[in-house]
Amino acid sequence: MKALKPQVQILPIVILLLFSACDSNRLFEENYNFANKQWNVDTVPSFRFEISNPDEEYNIYWNVRNTISYPYRNLYLTYYLEDTLGRTISTDLHNMLLFDPKTGKPYGSGSGDIFSHQIMAMPEYEFDSAGVYQIRLEQYMRTDTIKDLLSIGVRVEKVE
Repeated sequence: MKALKPQVQILPIVILLLFSACDSNRLFEENYNFANKQWNVDTVPSFRFEISNPDEEYNIYWNVRNTISYPYRNLYLTYYLEDTLGRTISTDLHNMLLFDPKTGKPYGSGSGDIFSHQIMAMPEYEFDSAGVYQIRLEQYMRTDTIKDLLSIGVRVEKVE
């Protein structure tokens, strides 16, 4: 069996390093996948992450994945940010446009019938202290079950 040329063996390592370097500001990212592509009103995904340096500012994003068959142009959700003692320190209702209201063209990135969105939720957020924080997300649509929604998630990154 012939040995691979050294540059062929190194190429996957270089590609991996390039992709990891592009995301050096990410502190936390996690997604919750919905069973049967449906978000039921009683399902409340929660995400726990640690802040070690409260002197820095952080951008917090919502990650949303939906199919082209998602029946609405937007998604309403309420978030609850809880501190290290479990107290709610921030809450708000977010309206996220997933499709262009005039053309119906999907926003986000994707191909075929699945689209991914990363939507700024809390820009330049400052945490009061170091510790473990939690974000809970509740869907706030006019129906108990949202169909054709694949996942919801949270991304926390350091502001450059």
